[in-house]
Amino acid sequence: MDIDQLKEHLRFAQELGVTGVSRDPAWRAVETPRSMAPMPQDPPAAATLVSSPDHEPDSGNVAPPVTIALTPVESLAAVRADIGDCTRCKLHTLGRTQIVFGVGNPNADLMFVGEAPGRDEDLQGYPFVGRAGQLLTKIIEAIALKREDVYIANVIKCRPPENRNPEPDEVATCEPFLFRQIDIIKPKVIVALGKFGAQTLLRTLDPISRLRGRVFDYRGAKLIPTFHPAYLLRNPSSKREVWEDMKLVRSLLTS
Repeated sequence: MDIDQLKEHLRFAQELGVTGVSRDPAWRAVETPRSMAPMPQDPPAAATLVSSPDHEPDSGNVAPPVTIALTPVESLAAVRADIGDCTRCKLHTLGRTQIVFGVGNPNADLMFVGEAPGRDEDLQGYPFVGRAGQLLTKIIEAIALKREDVYIANVIKCRPPENRNPEPDEVATCEPFLFRQIDIIKPKVIVALGKFGAQTLLRTLDPISRLRGRVFDYRGAKLIPTFHPAYLLRNPSSKREVWEDMKLVRSLLTS
């Protein structure tokens, strides 16, 4: 490292709050960074630096680490940056327009998880913005919340061709990003919308008719499966069951 590089390195360290260095070998030991590959419980929640007092510490007197915590907004932005213009699975070659990451309150107590983006979502870049999304907004408002109060995402971030169900390899590739979203937001309640979303999250083949109306423990939250808004557009008689599910959601949020 030449003198200019050294000066730049020290200037950057000073901006981060490092006020000194130590020749103690333990101080200089650097933990191997974790892989940037998405992991189910690996949210980018904080960064840790090591600072040192102005005086040279005695051997073995290692300065405590300084933790810089990221806000949920910053952590979600880091996950989105990690996804990038994703080419990890074949969906990027099958006509998707863009990534549909998620939208809403990063500190939400209530999170909705659907299956995958549809045509309108693929064009606009936001989940649940078509007719089903408009119905979802009404469902949210029925429990005295607004859309901006909750967080909405999908298991899959790209639209499958012709809105087909995501395939197992696509789910395996994409769902770790959803896990990271959940772990950052830390909602009290998650509503799994529809058969595919519920079966994927719960690792079950039980039909949605058997899953809905029940409460599951899931990644620190209570998970409630219910019918997908698109299903309700075709079967409006099932709105009664969804209303019962949302009353359960409301009771969990206020308990």
